Amino acid sequence: MTSQNNLTTKKTLCLIKPDAVSAGKIGEILTILENDGFHILKMKMMKMNDDIAQKFYCVHKNKNFFEGLIEFMTSSQIAAMVLEREDAINRLRSLVGNTDSRVAAKGTIRNLYGTDERKNAIHASDGSESVKHEIKVIFDN
Repeated sequence: MTSQNNLTTKKTLCLIKPDAVSAGKIGEILTILENDGFHILKMKMMKMNDDIAQKFYCVHKNKNFFEGLIEFMTSSQIAAMVLEREDAINRLRSLVGNTDSRVAAKGTIRNLYGTDERKNAIHASDGSESVKHEIKVIFDN
């Protein structure tokens, strides 16, 4: 039997952000994820409300970009997914690229579909504690 902690390292949360959804890039991004060995365990389309966005990004509450981030993430639909594969968190972070799409490595999701630091197409959890928190905020609402 696998421990819950070990399961968490095989799971991660991914959001396709409003800019990529509006641009019709969900299918292309899903293809990249599946071709890299990710399995979609849960998926839903949703529009974050202010409460959900503030809970989701609470770690950034006192940063100067917080209000703009909340405004962007609540602007239109997102695609939310729980993904699974070996080393899911690190692999997805590598696949999505640098937060700033303008300097993200060639071929990463943010390089291909993002435009800047905020409109960067995709969110990937940065650690096992974030995964737990973010899945709860997105899928327990």
